[in-house]
Amino acid sequence: MGVLARLAPPPRLVDWSILALVTFEVSSGLVSLTVGQPDGAWLFTLHALAGFTLVALLGWKFRRVRRRITDRNLWDGGTPVSILLGTLALTTLGTGIYWALSGPVRIAGWPLLFAHMVLGTLVAPVLLWHLRHRFRLPSTAGMDRRRTTLQYGALLGFGALSWKAQQAAGDALSLPGRNRRFTGSKEDGSGDGNAFPVTSWVADDPDPVDPETWTLTVAGAVATPLELDHDALPPDSGSAPRRYGEPSTDAPVGATSERAVLDCTSGWYSEHDWAGVRVGDLLDRAAPAGDAAWVRFRSVTGYYWSLPIEEAQDALLATRVDDEPLSHGHGFPLRLVAPGRRGFQWVKWVDAVEVTHRRDLGQWVAIFVSSLN
Repeated sequence: MGVLARLAPPPRLVDWSILALVTFEVSSGLVSLTVGQPDGAWLFTLHALAGFTLVALLGWKFRRVRRRITDRNLWDGGTPVSILLGTLALTTLGTGIYWALSGPVRIAGWPLLFAHMVLGTLVAPVLLWHLRHRFRLPSTAGMDRRRTTLQYGALLGFGALSWKAQQAAGDALSLPGRNRRFTGSKEDGSGDGNAFPVTSWVADDPDPVDPETWTLTVAGAVATPLELDHDALPPDSGSAPRRYGEPSTDAPVGATSERAVLDCTSGWYSEHDWAGVRVGDLLDRAAPAGDAAWVRFRSVTGYYWSLPIEEAQDALLATRVDDEPLSHGHGFPLRLVAPGRRGFQWVKWVDAVEVTHRRDLGQWVAIFVSSLN
């Protein structure tokens, strides 16, 4: 019996450990799409540690089942599903590790990190399909608890050491992948006006907005609903926009600027100076109800996202980026700038701000179906 086999926990525990880690990886990967603040970096760290630990577990699993895979006489109805699941799992792990070490690799125009996320999401339904054929209840029969505890301690140590080794290799070899945010995103187009990537969640892309007919409404739980046309927005040229906290100018709506990082879930980030209308200025004019709690930002496409009213007060509705008017692809005439939020939450082509009493969970449906309108 080899060293690898002696280190392996009982087969049934290996299988259930793989199930638990895959479940965690898919869940944490999905949750991480909404994490944009550095204080949430721990989730990405745990995601990486679990991934490296999963490598060892899959090694034990593949060693045990290799004969059932390589000998066609031993195949049954679940074998093709098992092969597909194993392939997806290895490809998902491989693309994640390669992204952490490489430059901004793209496949068909999409960053490799996006492929990693898509593959990881596909693992979930294939795993459920696999369990139809291979599900077995866990068993402690023949298990030495002390030995198993030591085995799992070694397993977790392997995951942690592998993660640190990957970081050390990136620093020692000056690999391009080390230059990334805690989210895994890599810089693209910072400070260069509209020259950063144009992406939309689920292909949400309307025809160019006509500023002559476009209006912005501020309504909902407010005392004074507003309707502003394009001319009421801060001018495209003239005096410099004010910073937060400075008195309003004579512009139809006081102009504000903010430097913020747009971190897209597809794997890139870009830092810019954004200028436009402070949401708090609009809310001050509209006078929200005392028990108002959320602010919903709606796109001309029907796409929308909501922020707590305290956070929305300091958000920006931008008309410009790095002294350039927003292009259509980046949300002209108005897009939400929400520092600390991920890119899909920065609603583009905004035409309505709606103050509400409670959070609208229907936004999770709206962001997927708006492109079908």
